[in-house]
Amino acid sequence: MGKVGVIGSGAWGTAMAATAARAGSETLMWAYEAEVVQAINETHENSIFLPGVPLDEAIRATGDMAELVDCDFILMVCPAQFMRPISSQLAAHLGPDIPLVICAKGIEKGSGALMSDVLGETAPDNPLAILSGPTFASEVARGQPAAVTIAAATEDIARRIAEALGHAAFRPYWTDDIIGAQIGGALKNVLAIACGIAVGKELGENTKAMLITRGMAELTRFGEFKGARAETLMGLSGLGDLILTCSSEQSRNMSLGVALGRGKTMEEVMSTRRSVAEGVHSSVIGYEIAEKNNINMPILSAVHAVLHQGLGVDDAIEGLLNRPFTREMH
Repeated sequence: MGKVGVIGSGAWGTAMAATAARAGSETLMWAYEAEVVQAINETHENSIFLPGVPLDEAIRATGDMAELVDCDFILMVCPAQFMRPISSQLAAHLGPDIPLVICAKGIEKGSGALMSDVLGETAPDNPLAILSGPTFASEVARGQPAAVTIAAATEDIARRIAEALGHAAFRPYWTDDIIGAQIGGALKNVLAIACGIAVGKELGENTKAMLITRGMAELTRFGEFKGARAETLMGLSGLGDLILTCSSEQSRNMSLGVALGRGKTMEEVMSTRRSVAEGVHSSVIGYEIAEKNNINMPILSAVHAVLHQGLGVDDAIEGLLNRPFTREMH
């Protein structure tokens, strides 16, 4: 595949464009903001969403989706809650043979749909794939080593995408578990907020390890309900992504939790940010699905109560620590 399109010009979209260019693919980015298009084309840097990272001069940006019509495949890197309108707009320009690779992580509010379900409705004639894993945008953009999962219905599509994006510092592994490859990315942000709160409250490394491990049990229960395979959840897109997001304040979700743990309100945190951390959205729909289907997810429920129901951080912690003792099982 010679030409890769990228829908979305945030930090992760920019990092994926840099990866494609580094692998030798011609790369065209679509950006909503005219100033981002101008900056990438003229200064070869996304100074708004990924400042300080020089981009390959071969990367070109556009504000016209129609220019992506001749791409060999397109990376969908827009925020999860905007996937439906953006993919609907894009589908009007595409032929049915162009694969769409979902790089956004999340569950659609209201419908509870995974991103594969959303594109199945808005672009039903286009093959779908998922790209997910433990990746911070700035490190990928700079060419530091990382590995991801690529999920597609056929190995042929997954291999073609892997060959177009992969290189020594970006290692794709493929699977046909499209559902499983999305579950970790959809829920790990909520669990990262919980870990951030623990860090902000200075509860120690033991607490963080406890939250990651028991959070993985919750993620597994949710994944089983959705039809994910256990081995996928234990891989890069599941456990790998959870560990990374819960271990560093580079994660917007963990840093949000840290701020809440240190006593800041959501309003105070959001006053210094351009966008809401995805875990805030995912906590709503994740909680609704868990409650409706009797999925035991106490950590997710506690985060939801703090973010959306006015529960104090200290009360949420006390509630989790005073749950009945029980047998360890996933």
